Order: sequence, then structure tokens, then C-alpha cells
Amino acid sequence: MSGPLRGIRILEIGHMLAGPYCGLLLADLGADVIKIEPPDGDIARKVSPNFIGPHNEYFACLNRNKRSVVIDLGSPRGQSQLHALARDAHALVTNLRPSAIRKLGLTYDALREVNPALVCVALTGFGIDSPYADRPAYDYVIQAMTGVMELTGEPDSPPTKTGYSAVDNSAGMMGALGLVAKLVQRQGGQVDVAMYDVMLSQLNYIAAAWLNSGVKPRRYAHSAHPYMVPAQVFPTLDGWLTLFITHDDFWRKFSLEAGQPQWLTDERFASMEARRANRDVVIEAIAAVLQGFSAQDWMSRLVPLGVVAAEVSTLEHALRSEQTQARNMVVEIATLGGTIRSIGNPVKTGAAEAFRPPPLLGEHNDLLSPDVTS
Repeated sequence: MSGPLRGIRILEIGHMLAGPYCGLLLADLGADVIKIEPPDGDIARKVSPNFIGPHNEYFACLNRNKRSVVIDLGSPRGQSQLHALARDAHALVTNLRPSAIRKLGLTYDALREVNPALVCVALTGFGIDSPYADRPAYDYVIQAMTGVMELTGEPDSPPTKTGYSAVDNSAGMMGALGLVAKLVQRQGGQVDVAMYDVMLSQLNYIAAAWLNSGVKPRRYAHSAHPYMVPAQVFPTLDGWLTLFITHDDFWRKFSLEAGQPQWLTDERFASMEARRANRDVVIEAIAAVLQGFSAQDWMSRLVPLGVVAAEVSTLEHALRSEQTQARNMVVEIATLGGTIRSIGNPVKTGAAEAFRPPPLLGEHNDLLSPDVTS
């Protein structure tokens, strides 16, 4: 592999999404990621009902560019094999529960004698040590506990999860960031990333409003922004349009293009502060104008002016778009069982991108030292 992380060896002991996504990002950037799996393999190998040859679709999208070895970490022999790999590794990533991480010796304290320069990253629900440390933690649970679910959806709808695994993916990215930060520091140690902390961090300005001003978060209709007006989705003649006007110069351009010059002098509309104070009146007026034309028509008129607007699209349309193609964000990986199509890496570093198939279970067991004994 080429890339900025070429020459860096990372051991991944994870399952499902957060840990494997962290490893995927690093592997795509050139790291040699060795996935250590139990004899039955990562359970993600069986999650999806869809397969491309022997490759499960779910597993394949998270584990390309990696190598796989099978180790029974609960056995003395397995621990010896782990230590042999750790001696030559730069980092270890795991997203097991804290109790399992300790039991299997996957902390820096457990491995520092083997390799004092090793960076150990633990991606857990609530941190290695905390009141909730060993509670079961899944994406849904963290969304529920941090207020993300309560904040999502229409005002009168039940609490709603995000449309994708926001917590797992975000934790994977933060784990990769923490790992690289320690590598840059050139010092081994423990990186402790809690999914709970990650989501609280991403509620930044919403949390700040409550902590400093006592402003209780609430939902707004049509996914509206709490401060900026208009900044939400609107119905049009044939679909939905996202309109996001952040300052008064854009408002002027929008008002003139929409044929509503009076909005520039009406004291309820003329400034960002006024529009926020008169949200319902402003939104009603804009909605009446936007619904007279198609979303594409508004796009063709507003985008050239620099006004932030976008048609609400489908994933299928996004995957076919010229933007996706230009950014090489759908990649094809040839395997003996057929071509695997997957989402590319979002981090572009100028290095040539290369994508290897996901490994078969234990495909690279030849990496294990034959002389390791129990």
C-alpha cells in the first residue's frame, strides 16, 4: 500500500462497525492493518443477507485493505501470538467492552512490557473507566442517552434516530484521530475514546446554549436551524429544497431572485435577528413562494448567485452523481467471487488510491510465528 501511513502496522481487534471503520480509514491511508479475529470471525461476516462470492456485503464495506489472522485470545497460546504481533506493531485498536479489553490484555498497561512504544486505542461506549463502563452500548443507545434522538425528527413525532450509524462512524473517526496524534507524539500510551463523549462533543453549540444561557434544546419543523432563518427544508412543486441563508447579503440575493424586493425593507424580514424573531411569518412567506416552482428550477436560479440551496436527493441519486464520480467515492474491487462496489475514502492525500479485497477469515495466518508455544 502507498499513502502517508505506509510502514505503520496496526492491530485491529474489533467487530461490527466502530473499530473496523477506524481500521478501514487507516488502512486506506496506507497502514498495514492486521485484523485479529476469533475462530468464528467478526460477527459482521454474517450480518447482511447479501454476499459477493464469499464476502458478506456488510463486512466487505468495512474491512478492505486489511489482513486477517485467527487468534484465540482467551488461550495462553493466543496471548503469546498477540504479543509476538504487538512487538512489531505501532498501534492496536479495539472496540470490545472494557471488561473484555482488560481480560484479554488489550490495554497499554498490559502490553507496555512487550512494546513500550505501542499506542493502544479503546473505542467503548462509555470509556474504559466510568460509572457506566460495562453497560451494553450500541449506536441506538448512545443516541438515546445523549439527547441526539430526542432532538431528531419533527416536533410532534416520537424521538428519532439518525438515518445512519452516526455514533459508530463518528467514534471510528475520533479513534483514528487519537491514534495518529499519539503516533505523531512518538510516545506509546492509551487512547480512551467513548462513544458517549463523542456525541456530546458533537452537540457543541446546542450544549453551550443550555450550559451558558439556559436555552433548552428543542426540535424545529422541517429540520430548521435554531438560530438561522431561513435554514431548513421547504416543499416545492415536485420535491423538497434545502435553503440555508447565513447572512443578509445572501438574503438580499434570494429575495430579489424570488421576486420579493419588499422583504428587504420589511422590518420583520430585513435582518437575521428580525427573521429569527419572526420565524413563523418569514417561513410561511418563503414557503408560499418556493412551492410555485420545482426544486431543480430553484437550484438553477439560486446556486449561480452563491445562495446555499440543494434539492433533497436520494442515496441512489447521490451515488450516481458527477460529484461522486469526480471524487472517486464509489470504488470497485475485483475478487474471485465478483466485483465489490463500495464507498471510497473521504481523505484525499495526493497518494495513488488502491483498494484490496476484504480478507477471508484467517487468510493471513502465515503472519503468526510458527515457533510460538503455549
